[in-house]
Amino acid sequence: DGNYGQLGHGDRQNQLLPKKVEAFAGQRVIALAAGACHCLATTADGAVFTWGKGEHGCLGHGEDLSNQLLPKKIEAFAGQRVVAV
Repeated sequence: DGNYGQLGHGDRQNQLLPKKVEAFAGQRVIALAAGACHCLATTADGAVFTWGKGEHGCLGHGEDLSNQLLPKKIEAFAGQRVVAV
């Protein structure tokens, strides 16, 4: 179900088969956490990305509570290396 953009493909479309998240092309994703309405990923360089339903600040983008249709880097972690989500 892609209603909130939680599949990370830049739209709200459902997918019947697994599909690569193109936003991570050229990056190495080392961990992923997925819920019903949003997802988080960490990359090899320690960055954290979230996407999906932004209600109540659950994506970690400060005052931006909008739904994210594509993975968006959490700027609050800039300069830090996150190793797990």
